[in-house]
Amino acid sequence: MRIIWGFIKLYLYNLFLFMNINANDIININSETSETTQPTWQNTNYGLPYFDNMTKRDITATVGQSAKLHCVVRNLGDRAVSWIRKRDLHILTVGILTYTNDQRYQSLHADSSDEWTLRITSPQPRDSGIYECQVSTEPKISLAFRLTVIVSRAEILGNSEVFIKSGNDINLTCVAYDAPGPPSFIYWYKGPSVINYSQRGGISVLTERQTKTSKLVISRAMSSDSGNYTCLPSNSDPASVMVHVINGEHPAAMQHGNSSSNSIHSLYCNRNSNFLTFHLSKWLLSSPTKMFSSIPTLLLVTVSTVMCINFSMR
Repeated sequence: MRIIWGFIKLYLYNLFLFMNINANDIININSETSETTQPTWQNTNYGLPYFDNMTKRDITATVGQSAKLHCVVRNLGDRAVSWIRKRDLHILTVGILTYTNDQRYQSLHADSSDEWTLRITSPQPRDSGIYECQVSTEPKISLAFRLTVIVSRAEILGNSEVFIKSGNDINLTCVAYDAPGPPSFIYWYKGPSVINYSQRGGISVLTERQTKTSKLVISRAMSSDSGNYTCLPSNSDPASVMVHVINGEHPAAMQHGNSSSNSIHSLYCNRNSNFLTFHLSKWLLSSPTKMFSSIPTLLLVTVSTVMCINFSMR
């Protein structure tokens, strides 16, 4: 029995030697086979395309500055991405090609990227609305984006006309409303020219970009400082105010809170009084025919002047 068992072991040993393998090789081969024989669909993703919903879908843009809508599509494969304008179902782009005569629309896409961006150059308020990023699956899938195009405007706080007593400071504050972000700069103009700090001392400007605010201070105002002042942020429409620097003998014309309306009213009444004097003298020196034809104008100026006088006496 022992002899037979010895022959069996010798036979098995020679067999293993002949095949040039051992028990460890058998284990390794089995493990390698288990890895390489896995179905290939488990290592390659053949899933359907889907949208990355982490992208921003409510976009606000300013007139004159490009608007961008970012659509991220995963597992796109050989499908095409299109941008559709919802209000008229107009196809704007397919892939990177533009399918509209409005060349302000353009599709941006980098190779090996999942992002497809619709760029609208120089958007206008009429471009506001819903845009869809659409993938050519069957059935098609789409993701909606809302674009709002606003007109950013600047405003100089206070009244449209400012009356400053000679020797006092001119203090103007400009705020850029509805701007999508901090302006790169805020310029101040007097008339058509940027305010020149070197030609006139005592001028200071404090601009706070985060609050979109700029303050202009001109110390010891002189009559030459009178004029139209304009505030122009980089990303907003401008705003203007008329500044009048007047002498100290006209205190009623100073602006302090709501007093500007009274000063404007006073100037208006003075102008009407001058018109009345002019038209009356012209009427007395004119011919009878012209005197008759000038009566409506004379009556209108007279009534307006009387109303101003009555209002001032209240």
